[in-house]
Amino acid sequence: MSSKPLENLRDPRSAADRLLVLLKKGGPQSAADLGAALGVSAEAARQQLVKLAEGGLVAAQTERHGVGRPLQRWGLTAAGHARFPDRHAETMVQFLGIIRRELGEESLDRLIDARARESRAAYAAALEGAADLGERVARLTAVRTKEGYMAEWQRDGADYLLIENHCPICAAARECQGFCRSELELFRWALGPGVSVERTEHIIAGARRCVYRIRRAGGKRSPARRPKS
Repeated sequence: MSSKPLENLRDPRSAADRLLVLLKKGGPQSAADLGAALGVSAEAARQQLVKLAEGGLVAAQTERHGVGRPLQRWGLTAAGHARFPDRHAETMVQFLGIIRRELGEESLDRLIDARARESRAAYAAALEGAADLGERVARLTAVRTKEGYMAEWQRDGADYLLIENHCPICAAARECQGFCRSELELFRWALGPGVSVERTEHIIAGARRCVYRIRRAGGKRSPARRPKS
């Protein structure tokens, strides 16, 4: 099994790569569910999963729920997660360490703020003319997907959920969480006044993905529900 990074996340070509994307976006799943998503039988999906397991990219866990046959669910291993782009993580972390050591924490914060200011121009252009909050969320999702975050959005009552299934700058964010702070502030700015954005799941904190709950400020809070996988 090839260890080549998955570069084209939006249009994976092979069945194996499509399986990896499904597991990255949806978390552990059964062969039957994965087969249905691919339009093939559960057995065909299982055969592909076995090949991926032989390459160390996925692993199966058995779950028991009362009587009956145990359920086998497949998920990505660390090597499987590593198949997705990380924007040259080691080099980025090295540069951040040098900046912090040589120029100080304040200089690092200024660089992060400068990055955010540049992003504002691109985000403003992408969201210009959006008719309402729903369209702004959809356009923001498209921008984030283009940047490599495997983003999607859902309605949750009166709220919106922005879900990012991958973080291409995860290593840098672990080294300096100012990146996460800056991105949350960028979302709030891009979606405009009168909108509340709250991060409810965070990869850096150990979650599988980052999830942002978006609502009109002052609006009735929707009951918290787990976003759909």
